[in-house]
Amino acid sequence: MKTKVLLLLVSAMVLVAAATAMAEPIVIKFSHVVAVDTPKGQAAEYFKKLAEERTNGAVKIEVYPNSQLYKDKEEMEALQIGSVQMLAPSLAKFAPLGVKEFEVFDLPFIFDGYDDLHKVTLGPVGKKLLNKLEVKGILGLAYWDNGFKVMSANKPLKTPADFKGLKMRIQSSKILDAQMRVLGAIPQVMAFSEVYQALQTGVVDGTENPPSNLYTQKMFEVQKYVTVSNHGFLGYAVIVNKKFWEKIPVEIRTQLEGAMADATVFANSIAKQKNQEDLASVKASGKSEMIVLSEQERKVWKDVLVKVHTDMADRIGADLIQEVYQAIGVKK
Repeated sequence: MKTKVLLLLVSAMVLVAAATAMAEPIVIKFSHVVAVDTPKGQAAEYFKKLAEERTNGAVKIEVYPNSQLYKDKEEMEALQIGSVQMLAPSLAKFAPLGVKEFEVFDLPFIFDGYDDLHKVTLGPVGKKLLNKLEVKGILGLAYWDNGFKVMSANKPLKTPADFKGLKMRIQSSKILDAQMRVLGAIPQVMAFSEVYQALQTGVVDGTENPPSNLYTQKMFEVQKYVTVSNHGFLGYAVIVNKKFWEKIPVEIRTQLEGAMADATVFANSIAKQKNQEDLASVKASGKSEMIVLSEQERKVWKDVLVKVHTDMADRIGADLIQEVYQAIGVKK
């Protein structure tokens, strides 16, 4: 009798333990380096909301903005070793990982606007690039827009000659390095979280950013001039640790993929508007003088910077550059 009671007790304990284990949510740590009120920050919060609702709490998304967990130089390794499960790094971050093809997005003036861009990010060329991450233990889920970049400095930047000798902060990208050198500037690779102080103290003279980053990180407060050049695109790829993702039950994974698809529509829909609003806020602050390039002035920049396309063809792949040209209907 005692044995039977003991067995019943043990069975009950096992069932309770199993139920408790089943009740524990799958935790996904989502780390990023920008502010909550940027397009990426808002999209990450929206994905969290959708994912937790659609999985009925089976998944918990913990979002860590503003480099709270890792700086942009550290986060990729953290993903690969499983310290975080989800990131949305800028596309330039994949070249140091060994996937140099992503630097095609850094080429100056390769896209004339969001319509051109989406023909690539939402089409077969974009998918082909994401697939290249799998050998690195990473799955690419989506591309998220940020926006087209402006230049800032403590002197007016109206012509390529105005860049001569300036120390300009860039992300770690050979393409952006080449871009600044073609302009006559001295590129300085620096973590995003360090840029404000570097601008404030004169360690660097200027930088390039979409308006949302320029505004939310208060860089405009320490830059006298902002040139609306729209010369390059800054976007992100939402990525996950491949082993972790594939261990998630298929039904839940499908719900998460649906949430990501809807979060991507949301992210891309707010990016343009947010950048326009933040550019207006920078102008209204009176701290930075706004320079808007005319079509003729922009053409001068474009004619100078197209050299980067040819100089970097061997690095990125001439065939890939042509695929992008073809996707957007440009003959070069």
